[in-house]
Amino acid sequence: MDDICVIKSMKSDDNEHYQATLAIHTGSFFFTRPSLGSWVSYGLGTMNGNLPSFITIAPELPYAGSQVFDNDFLPAYHQGVRVVPGPTPIPNLDRRTPQERVQELELGLADAFNRRHLKARGDSQELAARIRTFETAFRMQTEAGEAFDLSRETDATLDLYGLKRGQTDGFGWQCLVARRLAERGVRFIELVDCGSNSGKNWDQHGDMADHAHRAKAIDQPIAGLLKDLKRLGMLDETLVVWTTEFGRTPGIDGAKGRGHHSACFASWLAGGGVKGGITYGSTDELGATVAENKVHVHDFHATILHLLGIDHTRLTYRHAGRDFRLTDVHGNVVEAVLA
Repeated sequence: MDDICVIKSMKSDDNEHYQATLAIHTGSFFFTRPSLGSWVSYGLGTMNGNLPSFITIAPELPYAGSQVFDNDFLPAYHQGVRVVPGPTPIPNLDRRTPQERVQELELGLADAFNRRHLKARGDSQELAARIRTFETAFRMQTEAGEAFDLSRETDATLDLYGLKRGQTDGFGWQCLVARRLAERGVRFIELVDCGSNSGKNWDQHGDMADHAHRAKAIDQPIAGLLKDLKRLGMLDETLVVWTTEFGRTPGIDGAKGRGHHSACFASWLAGGGVKGGITYGSTDELGATVAENKVHVHDFHATILHLLGIDHTRLTYRHAGRDFRLTDVHGNVVEAVLA
């Protein structure tokens, strides 16, 4: 045999994370599908043509990688744009040439070639969407830099998020930037706290006490974001969703850790259209199973879409000979959490 192909199997722990992360983002446990953010972008469009309609702020890629913000079979324009916290969150925002007129001429020529290429291929929707992403990238030069510039925020606002002046990383930075993007019309913004790097995330099989410092790092920024949105009069029209792919078991896993627990865990919603100050559903006395009011991931997605003004049964896209939707053929809106 001349050639040998070595395939490395995914560890069972990684595989569980992969499937659960895929499900909470796309509604599918096993197959790649468009992410929730891509569906929202497709369903509602954009409010600001100078910025992407879907942005993911992620210092590291989570389990399932870029599939958590992928457009899959939806037009390319609806793929999430990943922003990495740091001094240059989005590279290449500065013009390649200092002369604006020269850049306009270059881009005009490129656009003419693109349009001719598109017309010769029967006005392909996928190609048209790709051209649109290039146009958005150009327009981002006019507004994206300012959106990520926190220098004009007051000391009081920075303190609210637990930020030091000049800081360009941390969950506080992500939350404040999310508020600024929402102000500027970005339709869907996802914040990812940490990646899939073992030992540096929330997957605590070894020591649950490690959750303490991780919780402290995100609690103040989350509270600050909610207070800030309310202060600016944005909370009633902004839906804030906090969730994870699964919880931790009620019993010990190893010496001091906990195992994966997809049977029941908590998510919360705040802001636009949500009834505040309530809990929905409960577990048994051990926290092992759902005792009442179970919410499936399709119900969760159906409720989010409803709060955004979308009927989840009508948000469909024709692909491979059938109509697809985020909630597959399932899902019920959880009416009890609606204001």
